[in-house]
Amino acid sequence: MKYTFKRSLTAIAVAATIGMSATAYAASTGGLKIHVTDANGQSVSGATVSVQTPDSLTSREAVTDSEGYVTLRGLDASSKYTVSINGASIQPFEANNVRVVTGKNLNLSYAVGGASSDMETIVVSGRSTAAIDTTSATTGMDITLDMTESLPTGRSYQSYLQLAPGVKPSAGGNPSSKSGVNYSDVPDARYGGAGTSSDNVYYIDGVNVTDNESGTHGGSINSEIIQEQQVITGAIPAKYAGGSGLVSRVVTKSGGNEFSGSINYYLQNDSLVSDYESSTKADSAFSTFDTAVTLGGPIIKDQLWFFASYQLKNREDDVVDPSTGQFSRNVERDDELGFGKLTWQPTDNDRLVLTYFNDPSDISGSKDISTLNNRDRARKTGGDNIKIDYTHYWDELVINAGWMRHESELSDIAADKSTFNDVAYRSINPTQSQTDQGGLGADTLRDRNKENVYINFEYYFDTDFGEHTIETGFEWETNENITNSVYTGDGAQYNSIGTGDAGATLGDYANGSWTGEKALSSTDYQRIQEAMEGSSDSAYYLNLLDANSDGSISEDELESLTFGSTSGNPNDAVNVYRIQQTQQAESKMETKGKIFYFQDSITYEEWTINAGIRAEEWEHIASTGESIFTFDWEIAPRLSVVYDINGDGDSKVWAFGGRYYDPIRTDMTSFAGNLTGSVREEQIYVQDRWLTYRTRGGVSTQDAFFSPSTKTPYTDEFLIGYSTNLSEDTNISITYTNRKTRDIMEDYDLSIYSEDGYMAGTDFELPYSYFGYDGNPGSNYVIGTLAGGKRDYEGVEVTFKKLRTDNWNLLASYTYNDAKGNSNSDGNADFQGDWEVLDPRAPNMYGKQPGNIEHQAKVLGTYYFENGIEVGAVYNWNSGTRYSKTFALYGRHLPLMEENAYEFGGWNTEWVQDGVVGSDVTPSYGTLDIRVKYVHEFDNYKAEFFLDIFNALDDQAPIRVQDLAGGDGTFSYGEEMEWVEPRRFYLGARISF
Repeated sequence: MKYTFKRSLTAIAVAATIGMSATAYAASTGGLKIHVTDANGQSVSGATVSVQTPDSLTSREAVTDSEGYVTLRGLDASSKYTVSINGASIQPFEANNVRVVTGKNLNLSYAVGGASSDMETIVVSGRSTAAIDTTSATTGMDITLDMTESLPTGRSYQSYLQLAPGVKPSAGGNPSSKSGVNYSDVPDARYGGAGTSSDNVYYIDGVNVTDNESGTHGGSINSEIIQEQQVITGAIPAKYAGGSGLVSRVVTKSGGNEFSGSINYYLQNDSLVSDYESSTKADSAFSTFDTAVTLGGPIIKDQLWFFASYQLKNREDDVVDPSTGQFSRNVERDDELGFGKLTWQPTDNDRLVLTYFNDPSDISGSKDISTLNNRDRARKTGGDNIKIDYTHYWDELVINAGWMRHESELSDIAADKSTFNDVAYRSINPTQSQTDQGGLGADTLRDRNKENVYINFEYYFDTDFGEHTIETGFEWETNENITNSVYTGDGAQYNSIGTGDAGATLGDYANGSWTGEKALSSTDYQRIQEAMEGSSDSAYYLNLLDANSDGSISEDELESLTFGSTSGNPNDAVNVYRIQQTQQAESKMETKGKIFYFQDSITYEEWTINAGIRAEEWEHIASTGESIFTFDWEIAPRLSVVYDINGDGDSKVWAFGGRYYDPIRTDMTSFAGNLTGSVREEQIYVQDRWLTYRTRGGVSTQDAFFSPSTKTPYTDEFLIGYSTNLSEDTNISITYTNRKTRDIMEDYDLSIYSEDGYMAGTDFELPYSYFGYDGNPGSNYVIGTLAGGKRDYEGVEVTFKKLRTDNWNLLASYTYNDAKGNSNSDGNADFQGDWEVLDPRAPNMYGKQPGNIEHQAKVLGTYYFENGIEVGAVYNWNSGTRYSKTFALYGRHLPLMEENAYEFGGWNTEWVQDGVVGSDVTPSYGTLDIRVKYVHEFDNYKAEFFLDIFNALDDQAPIRVQDLAGGDGTFSYGEEMEWVEPRRFYLGARISF
C-alpha cells in the first residue's frame, strides 16, 4: 500500500505523539527480507511466503511484491525457522534451519522452479547466517546457541563476551571494548588495576541487570537457557542505551509446542589442572561442580508455553601460601540460579510474557593469599528479578509495554569483628600481619535495585520515498542504592604508627616514607587548623602549638604536632587518626530517569538511513527523599547511512555518527546524598584527645554537592565500514571507529582550586563560578566536570566469517586499538580533583591510555565429524596491556613524579614525569582452548559428552607485572606477578530431549 507524502508525515507525527519507550526493553524480535526469483533470476511476484519455528509461537505470512520481495517482521530469535514459498505458477519450496537475529532484517534470496505435474516440495538447508543486514550499521557479534555449545567457554553469558572481536581479556567478566576504560589506579589481586570495565550495559530478556553503583554486571542466569546473545560494540541505534563500552543483550528460551529438556553435570578439580611454573603461585587443592536441569513445553498447545531451569554451582578452594606451603583457609562458593518463563498467546496478535529469575550466591571468603584471615570477609550476592511484558500486533503497528524489577544484593560480612587498625612503620620493615591489625572493621550491607515501566511503539509503512520503520518510546527508571555500614569492634577504624616510631611529628607522618597505610596528608592541614580554631578547646590547641604566640596555628606549627600516646588504641599502637561512626543507619539513595527515543529507518532502493535521537533526564535523590540534583535533558543524536552496493544483499558500505551519554551512577548519589544514614567523624589525636576535623555523611556537613554546572559525560562516535560476502559461505567486514569522550566527572576539593584555595592565581584556578556557585557551598567536596579531561580512541577491526558448510565453520578477527587520554576517571570520585599534580591540564598527563591493548587477534571455529564427534577451538592473542610507571599513595598506584620541583602554569611543584603515563606494555601472549564433544542420538534423546581443555599449550605467559617504580619489596619494577592459568581440563555430560 502506497501513501502520499503528506499522509506519511501525518503518520509519523501520530506515531511520535503516541509512541514512547526505552526500547532496550521492547520485544526482542528480528525480521527477514526475502527475494524470490525463478531459475533464470527473474523476480517472482504474487508468491506466498510464510515462516515459522518450533522455538516460538510467532509465525508470519506475506505475498511478494512486483519485484519479488517480501519483508516479514516481529520474528523471535531462532536458528530453526522454516521458510515456505508457494504459488500458482511455482513449485512448492521449503528452506529449513533459517536463522532470525534480534534487531536485524537479514536479506535472503531463493530461486524456485516452475510449476510441473510433479508438485513435490523442494526442501533445502536455509542460507541463514550468510545473509547481511544491509539496513543496519550496528557492529558487534551475534552469539548463537550452536556456537556456545560447540566452543570451549566459561559457562556464563559474561564469558561469552570474549568470543566477540575486539573484546579485551577480563578476569571478572566485565571486559572493556574499544574506548571503554580498562584500568583503575586501585590495583586488584589479579590484574593490577587492568581488566575490568564499568562502561558496559547488560540485559537479560530486557531486564537491565547492570549494577547501578559499579557499572558492572549485576545478574546471572543458567547458560543452558540462552537462545541468543547480541554483543553490540559500535553504531548503537538511538533505541539502545550506550556509552563507551559494549551492550550485551541476552534472549532466553521460551519453550515450544513439544516438550524439551536437559540435565547436565560438569566437574573439575586440582587433579585436572597442571602445576604452576612459577614458585610464587601455589598449586592449591580445589574442586568444583556445576549441574543444571531445564524443561519446557506447552501447557495449552499453540497458546500457553513454559520454560524453566535450575542450576547449582559449587566450588571449594584451599588457600595456601606459595612460599611456605602453609594452609590459610578454605573458601567455598555456592550459586543457585533459578529461572521460569510463561508465554501466553491468546490470539495471533497478542502475547503476554512473564519472566522470573534469581541468582543468590554465597562466598565464604577471599581466595587471595595476601588477604589475612583477620581481614577476610564473606560475601552474599544476588536477588530476584521479574518482568511482565505485553505485545500487540496489527498489520503495520506493534505496541509493547511492560514493567520489570531487578534486585541485586552485594553484602560483605567481616570474619573478624575486632576493631580495624592499619599500623604504619618507618623504623622497621614490617610484615603484613604487623601492618594490618584488627578485623575488617565493618559489615557492609548493600542492595542495588532497579525498576522500570516502559511503553514502545513500532510502525511500518511504505511511501513513494521508501519503506519506513518508526520506533519510538518512553521509559521511567528508578535505581535504588541501599547501604548500611556497621562498624565493628569499638565503632571506629584506626590508622596508627608503631611504638618504635613514637615521637614522630605530623610533618614526618604526612610527608615521610612509611610502610603501611597512612590516612593524613598536607591536603588535610587546612581542615585541621580550622577545626582547632573553631573548637571549644581552641585555647588548649593554641597553647600546645602556637609557638610564636601570634594567636593562630601556622602550617609549620601544625606539622610540629607530636604523636606518642597509645591510650585507648586497640592494639597498643601510637594514636594518629581514626574515623568514628557516630550514627549507624540504613540509607537509601535513588536516581530517577526519564528516557525518550525516536528513530526512523528509511529504506529507499539500495539506501537505508537510520536517523534518531535519544533523550535522557536524571534526578538524584538523597536518603531524605529530597531531590539533590537534576541533570537537564541531554539529547543524543544518532545517524547512520547504509548502501547495498549491488542491491542483492551481498555487500554494503556504511557510516555512522552519534553521541552516547553515560549518566552518573548511584555511587555519586551516595557521596552527595547520604544525609540520614551512617555518620562518621574523621579525627586526629592531639596530645591526649581526639579532635574531629571532618564529618562524613549526615545533614550537618554534607560530604559533597553536585555543582550546578556539572554535565553528563558523553562519547561521540564516528564509524565507517564495509562488508561483503566473498562466497555463499564466507564474509569479510572492515570497520574504522573514532571516539572522543568528554565532560568526564570528578569530585573537587575547593580548598585547592577555588579563588580561596592555594591554586588561586595560577592557570589551574577554577573559580566558584566554574562550578555554578557564588561562594563556598559548605561541603567537603563538590562533584563537577573535570576541567580538561578527555579520552581519544581510534580503532580498525577486520572480521572474516566462514559459515557451517562442509562440516566446519570459522571466525577470525584482528582489532587495532589506539587509545590516548589524560584521565581514567569513570563515574567514581578519584584523585584527579584532589591533587593538582594529577590535574588533566598538568604536564605529562596526556598519553597512552593505561589498560589499553593495542593489537588483538581471535580465531574460533568447529569441525563436525560424521561419527558424532565435534572439535571446537578458540585462540586469543593480544599484544599486552599498557601500564604506567607508578608509586603507591593511599592504596593507589599513581604516575611517578619528578624528583625536583619546577614551575608550570604559575605553580611550582613536583609534577608527573614525562612519558610515564602508559609508558610500558606487559608481554604479548596467546591462549588456545579446545572442546572435544561426542554426540549420540537414540530414540528421542541426545547424549553429549564434553572435554574442555583451557590453555591447551600450557603457555603460562605473564599477564601482570609490577608497575611500582621502586617495586614493593617482593617484586621489582617490570617483574612478572601474575600468569595465564595452567592447562585445565573440564569434564561434562548432558542428556537432552
